[in-house]
Amino acid sequence: MIYESIIIGHITKDFNTDHLGNTIEQYGGAVLYSSASAVGLGHRVAAVTKLPESEKARLSALAVGEENIFCTWCDSPSNMVNVYLTADKERRNSTCSSVGTPFTADDLPETRAEIYHFAGLVFGDFNGELLKAAAKMGKVAVDVQGFLRHVNPADGKMFFEDWAEKKELMPYITFLKTDAAEAEILTGTDDRKEAAKIMHSWGAKEILITHNTEVLVYDGKEFYTCPIKARNLSGRTGRGDTTFAAYICERLSKNIPEALLTATATVSLKMETPGPFSGTRADVEKYIADFYG
Repeated sequence: MIYESIIIGHITKDFNTDHLGNTIEQYGGAVLYSSASAVGLGHRVAAVTKLPESEKARLSALAVGEENIFCTWCDSPSNMVNVYLTADKERRNSTCSSVGTPFTADDLPETRAEIYHFAGLVFGDFNGELLKAAAKMGKVAVDVQGFLRHVNPADGKMFFEDWAEKKELMPYITFLKTDAAEAEILTGTDDRKEAAKIMHSWGAKEILITHNTEVLVYDGKEFYTCPIKARNLSGRTGRGDTTFAAYICERLSKNIPEALLTATATVSLKMETPGPFSGTRADVEKYIADFYG
């Protein structure tokens, strides 16, 4: 079977504290949130991850089903501590208490996919050779967080730094996802449209930039935007992952405006409830009819 998307990334154990001081422990990570939205919309998706065998219970959190999980046992898991500073969860302090073992080309399954989605958490999860290997097999989709967010080995605190290899590796990328802050780090401008133009000029084919008000896509010719309609932000965590996975899978059969609408409606609905997206395509279509009609 050829999958529509193979999503590569670590499942984290997250310790999340909101702005009121309430703390919950849950599984997270871009691979978890990404796979949930793609599967919810009915796409054929697999997940590639790495875990110590003692942490194999984390696999049950993936929405793709056991038969679609490709897991390599490793020495180090990924654990995160997030302290949200505001009610809208736009600002947070994050610490990585354990960095997951990096992925290599040997971790890619023999089973093929139309899209190889790199859902990284921190710098070092992936390297350039892995992206190049995937580009020989299908379209490459990159969430740039995994190339900008670094971990201080002394205390686990995370910080953002520009991607040194961006101009070398952008030509291998079909779909590139950033948020507004990451786009500014990469390009030096806080104008999202200008940032998208710059990143496209470096070789990425379609740029998707998330913001708390809208999602923007640029294909080198036109800009497309769609507003986020979430009625509350209790499920803010995983916004970008949910959007990106939905968008790239929808793009395999739809034009940009259609894929963007479905992805933005999916994340709007997801943001109203904590945790990964748990709805269906029918739920998203109803949400579109109710709030985007």
